[in-house]
Amino acid sequence: MNIQKIVIAVIYLLVFTQFGIAQSTEHPNVILIMTDDQGYGDLGSTGNPHVKTPVIDGLAKESLRFNNFYVSPVCAPTRASLMTGRYSLRTGVRDTYNGGATMASNEVTIAEMLKQANYTTGIFGKWHLGDNYPSRPSDQGFDESLIHLSGGMGQVGDFTTYFKGDKSYFDPILWHNNKKEAYDGYCSDIFTDNAIEFIEKNKETPFFCYLSFNAPHTPLQVPEEYYKQYANIDPSSGFENDDRPFVEMNEKDKEDARKVYAMVTNIDDNLGKLFKKLDDLNIADNTLIIFMTDNGPQQTRYVAGMRGRKGSVYKGGVRVPFYLKYPMAFKGDKDIDNLATHMDVLPTLSQICNVDLPKEKSIDGKSLVPVIMGESINWDHRPLFFYWSRRYPELYNNMAIQKGNYKLVGHTDYNAEIENFELFNIHEDPYEQKNIILNNKNTANKLKKELDYTYKELINSENLVNQPRIIIGTDHDNPVILNRNDASGQRGIWDQEEIYGKWKVSIKEGTYNIRFKFIKKVKANGKMYLETNTMVNQIVNQIDNTDIIEMNNIHFSDMDCDLIPFYNIGSKKILPFWVELEKIN
Repeated sequence: MNIQKIVIAVIYLLVFTQFGIAQSTEHPNVILIMTDDQGYGDLGSTGNPHVKTPVIDGLAKESLRFNNFYVSPVCAPTRASLMTGRYSLRTGVRDTYNGGATMASNEVTIAEMLKQANYTTGIFGKWHLGDNYPSRPSDQGFDESLIHLSGGMGQVGDFTTYFKGDKSYFDPILWHNNKKEAYDGYCSDIFTDNAIEFIEKNKETPFFCYLSFNAPHTPLQVPEEYYKQYANIDPSSGFENDDRPFVEMNEKDKEDARKVYAMVTNIDDNLGKLFKKLDDLNIADNTLIIFMTDNGPQQTRYVAGMRGRKGSVYKGGVRVPFYLKYPMAFKGDKDIDNLATHMDVLPTLSQICNVDLPKEKSIDGKSLVPVIMGESINWDHRPLFFYWSRRYPELYNNMAIQKGNYKLVGHTDYNAEIENFELFNIHEDPYEQKNIILNNKNTANKLKKELDYTYKELINSENLVNQPRIIIGTDHDNPVILNRNDASGQRGIWDQEEIYGKWKVSIKEGTYNIRFKFIKKVKANGKMYLETNTMVNQIVNQIDNTDIIEMNNIHFSDMDCDLIPFYNIGSKKILPFWVELEKIN
């Protein structure tokens, strides 16, 4: 052991002896806060002159600020990696809908890991990793859950708010411990208030609170008193003396930014309530707080000069703010420039909270504790793989690998020559403006080999090849409602009527009553079909102008299958909006 390693070991011993021996501090409380589609530039602390975020700015000032923190380009993959410490493709998560946002139940989440130390666990807000057994929060380690379904409120998968249209964020029906409950108020307020109540109930024992706001994701709905704060601003102004690259904003972009900033300020006020409660309960010092966002902004607006936004593998899509505050153990107000990712959160919490990492799982993330403690870490050898395309990764299309000072980006065909890629020296060109590939083909080819290796490994992951199935007919979840977010089949299934769709399910033997819900009312005298492997059931619908068709007393044997429903009338084959299956015996 060299002198540097001895010094680091002594520092660890001093810190964790001073702050970690007592039972009350051996397992600190953990609050993980994540917002939805809030870009890097949607904070005062990252240079935005318009948005009002005094609470988060104050948190940033008191925190360890990771200035090179990366996530996935879109939400469900980010959430899968955050919860497991693994690339999302290893977990079975490959999309945000199209049946690709269900995480395999054999994955081990942060919540399940912390249960080793008897943490009480709760999630409040967005899950987006499966709405049915065995992939719900309650199936993956959370004692309490208050969530909306699928990728967002007002979206097709969240059928309890979808039909509320432009009021879906207000007075919603949410899912509390897997049961529908009606709530009064604005969604971000509801999630925060219930998180505070959870913390109050569990203040005497270690807790893990995952406060996962669905704002400022679309639809951009916000209380009027917050919108008024931004109604008259020009979000494109204030950068006249800034030489970073900026994209043009049209009038819709500007109006969207006003609404987003209003939603972010509402979140900021809610976090003020939360942090005050920690002080009132005298648990702030022994509570580890993380604040982060899940990807870049969906709309065009200030993103600190970076290129790209949500869905892009350029920095604007994947670099986000990440603040970590733990007063009992770490001195705050410190910038950390080391590379870090969403996959690092689980191993970091494993070390700080004194719990073992998940066994028999390949953990792609690394503990950030050595970096926090000042150890000189060289992660130049550590590659980061990014991709985003619908259904499955498309080779070299919106795909990138970053290693050391270089980043190789593909927006090209599967058989493209190296000249068709982009290569950036992100140390010298942090805004990814200068493609240097023609003069650095050797470096690019080395990165491409690394990209090929990572891509091939990940697309052959067991949980991706054998996609997770929704289990129907258990006491855990009966009846089961299959929603459009989890329907695969044709690409881009959303709220279309005439489209081919199916659900990957595992049915337990028994007799079932089945209800098919349609977006629009259907005419009588068509045939309702249900295909499950070799078994096809059909019934003539005799009710005119109905949005519900029922099939009762259908007996299924145990089977894994694609469940394929459609209503055939005339030349049309109409996919139900959702399907409910209730096992009756």
